[in-house]
Amino acid sequence: MSTFMTKDGASHYYKDWGVGQPVVFSHGWPLNADAWDEQMFYIASHGYRVIAHDRRGHGRSDQTWDGNDMNTYADDLAALIEMLDLHDAVLVGHSTGGGEVTRYIGRHGTSRLVKAVLVDAIPPLMLKTEANPAGQPIEAFDQIRAGVATDRSQYYKDLSAPLEPIDQAPRYHKAFETCSGCGRCRSGSKVPMTASRSSLRPISPKTSSGSTSPL
Repeated sequence: MSTFMTKDGASHYYKDWGVGQPVVFSHGWPLNADAWDEQMFYIASHGYRVIAHDRRGHGRSDQTWDGNDMNTYADDLAALIEMLDLHDAVLVGHSTGGGEVTRYIGRHGTSRLVKAVLVDAIPPLMLKTEANPAGQPIEAFDQIRAGVATDRSQYYKDLSAPLEPIDQAPRYHKAFETCSGCGRCRSGSKVPMTASRSSLRPISPKTSSGSTSPL
C-alpha cells in the first residue's frame, strides 16, 4: 500500500497508476480515492499517469484530530505533488476536492500545473467580510433564513417551481412517497423518502445466460 507522510506525522494513502503526464484527482466528502477508479482506469489506459489520495480523515489515511481544514488539505496535496515531483500536472477536484484544488493554487501557485478541472466544487465564501468585500451582507442570508422559518412549505414550493408544476411540489413535504420510477425498485410500494433516494440497491444486470450477477 502506497503512503506518504506530511510534516505533522500523518500518514496518507494514495494510488499511482500508469505512465505519462500526471492527472491528480481529489475526492469529495465523505469519499476516498476509490471514487475515481473508473475515471483513473480509463485515463491511465490512454497514456496518462493517474494519482489519487485519501484525504486525511478519509479512507485509509490517518484520522487526525487537527488539520481538518482547507489550508491543511491543500498543503497535504502539495506534499504529495512534491514527493512525487510532478510537473505539467492536471488537477481534478470534485466537491470538497474542488475546494482543495483551488486552495492549493492559491497557496502553492501553478508552477507544477497546466490545468485544473473543478467538478461540482464547493462554492467560495459568499459572506461579505473585510477579507471578502465582494460578498453578500449577512442581512441577505438572514432574510433567507427568516423566510424558510416563516413558511418552509412555501419556500420549497417556490424552489421547485422551475423544475415541475407547482401543484406537484407538495410531494416533497410528505413523509412517504411512491418510488419515482428510477428503475431501482419494481415494487411500486410507498417507501420512506430517504430510502427511495439513497438506500435501494440497483438491479443486477443480466448475464448472457439470463441469470443475474452481482455488481
